[in-house]
Amino acid sequence: MPKAVVVRATGGPEALEFTDVEAKSPGPGELLVDVAAAGVNFIDCYHREGRYPLPLPFGLGQEGAGRVSAVGPDVTGFAVGDRVAWAQSLGSYAEQAVVPAKGAVPVPDGVDDDTAGALLLQGLTAHYLIASAYPAQKDDTVLVHAAAGGVGLLLVQLAKARGARVIGTVSTAAKEELAREAGADEVIRYDQVDFAPEVRELTDGVGVAAVYDGVGATTFDGSLASLKPRGVLVLFGASSGAVPPLDPMRLNKAGSVFLTRPSLAAYVATREEQEWRTGELFAAVLDGSLAVRIGGRYPLAEARRAHEDLEGRRTTGKLLLIP
Repeated sequence: MPKAVVVRATGGPEALEFTDVEAKSPGPGELLVDVAAAGVNFIDCYHREGRYPLPLPFGLGQEGAGRVSAVGPDVTGFAVGDRVAWAQSLGSYAEQAVVPAKGAVPVPDGVDDDTAGALLLQGLTAHYLIASAYPAQKDDTVLVHAAAGGVGLLLVQLAKARGARVIGTVSTAAKEELAREAGADEVIRYDQVDFAPEVRELTDGVGVAAVYDGVGATTFDGSLASLKPRGVLVLFGASSGAVPPLDPMRLNKAGSVFLTRPSLAAYVATREEQEWRTGELFAAVLDGSLAVRIGGRYPLAEARRAHEDLEGRRTTGKLLLIP
């Protein structure tokens, strides 16, 4: 029997159960994939702890890469043996996963399984943030929180490719080095200083055009204070906890600024948009302009340890589970 990571009751990392599951077969519009690498993301932690509730029990994980082993009815464009990657398909922490064909993309030659399994969820997030949620322009100055994290490292690189000046925040000296290697122009150790005054100093008191904030509760106030008038706060995650309800007058007082709370699903709403974003990401990997840092590889059976390390902020880049 194939094995998978299952959540039967929500909770901490101890809720992750590595167990036998019934063999699967693809239904209409689906692919059965032998998983080569599954990506570990903060949204998996939110599902595990019940912050984003799902019917119990459920298979965890939304992202991966592998090889098609069976094709369901009404599927076109894919064949057994094809290498594919996907995001937003629950149950990816598994030896075999059933993936909707509409959410799968072919992996081009030259992109290995680990890179493909690590790229899509965070890569698509970084792409929509920098190209759509607030389209960074040449000579914009933008602030990227957790600049050495999985999304952060990709976001810094994509922002620099668009000609923006990037200020990153990190929590350790090692992460500062990684953010600078990715291209960050300035790096603030927000474990040592209040980052908002530092941002003001680095921008001659003006503030930044946009803040990309996946941290949430602990950074939100400072993010608002870092914006220039009519700047945009893109709040795309809550790794430190949810942001409390907000009085809209705070946006007025901060300089008529804008706040958006986007989700990936809304930015890959059509196949055409998904193909555009994934196409640009894979092309950037192939031409060497986008480096995907794998911060850790864990056996599928050690998913609990991967979650503990991710939530303990002991990691940089992307974590993978290898069946």
